[in-house]
Amino acid sequence: MTDPTRPPTDPTTTPEPPASASGMGPAPVATVPPADEQARVEAAAADATPAAEAGPLRARLAALSEGGATRNIGLIVVLVILCIVGFATADTFATTGNIRTILTNASVIGVVTVGMTFVIIGGGIDLSVGSIVGLASVWCTTVATQSYGPFVMVLCALLVGLIVGLVNGALIAYGRLVPFIVTLGMLIGARGLAQQIAGLQTQVVKSETFNGIADGAFLGVPYLVWLLLGTFAIGWVVLNLTTFGRRTVAVGGNPEAARLAGIDIRLHTALLYGVSGLCCGLAAVMLTAQTASGSSTNGQNYELDAIAAVIIGGTLLTGGRGTLVGTFLGVLVFTLITNLFILNNLSTPVQNLAKGLIILGAVLLQRRRSESAT
Repeated sequence: MTDPTRPPTDPTTTPEPPASASGMGPAPVATVPPADEQARVEAAAADATPAAEAGPLRARLAALSEGGATRNIGLIVVLVILCIVGFATADTFATTGNIRTILTNASVIGVVTVGMTFVIIGGGIDLSVGSIVGLASVWCTTVATQSYGPFVMVLCALLVGLIVGLVNGALIAYGRLVPFIVTLGMLIGARGLAQQIAGLQTQVVKSETFNGIADGAFLGVPYLVWLLLGTFAIGWVVLNLTTFGRRTVAVGGNPEAARLAGIDIRLHTALLYGVSGLCCGLAAVMLTAQTASGSSTNGQNYELDAIAAVIIGGTLLTGGRGTLVGTFLGVLVFTLITNLFILNNLSTPVQNLAKGLIILGAVLLQRRRSESAT
């Protein structure tokens, strides 16, 4: 029953907001705060998972973790088999000197693969990593740079790697160019610049402090190995526990969802290639200290070894998924294979053939898994 004293209301009009307690106008209307950035980024990353894995976020993450653990266990089994082959075919395989060689050789390329993992998870590819290592190696060992001491040499290598990586990223992200073409051009250009600076000559490092990066050890473990472990630890934390890592997964897995979540895809892509370049700069420092020289040939074929190790470790070439633990195991697998070939006097062409077959097998296995998941 309606109140006859109450004026009728027009259903087509919107009622005025209630007055504030002070009587000085309408009370402020409550608004829903914008979604937290972390939640939006996590949602975008969740959208990157295949449709077959639809369901609660916790269930999807558990499935991803289980799949990654399965791949890692498989890589550990491969490592054990390779060690057994090494024991059976080479008397010097288990010696302290050979184990040290394996670890130090894995250190340099391993640092490169950290940056490569970020780039590939983010949906890109970097074919220029080997040339960046060579360019940074040459630049930090010029007579002018060496005159300023070892600290400036290290800083120079890191800056060269970072700048070249950012140039790659800017051309790809803001120039809207294909990563394969840009980094292929940089592979040729950076190598040519390194040859021009060095004059096709090897530049000897005279600083004992700089060379001590490769010669020294802490707790019996070479500094190079500590640098490798530290780089992987930092990379793991960034990829798994920070917003930058979640953005990387989102950008690589579903760029459109990442854009709708408010992520600056172009800026993030440029930063990913900057990370790759920075890792190449650090690898150049390690390799230059190891060889006590800077050469334009340093880092040759690193791009192939890095991509192979990342793929073997379970990172999808299509982006959106990958682990640094798997990459680390992939580096060890490839380093062990190379070491076994050398100990058994197998030629370089045979090594390259085996690596190529491993890469093809890993890609085919990834494709089969992705098809079975859809």
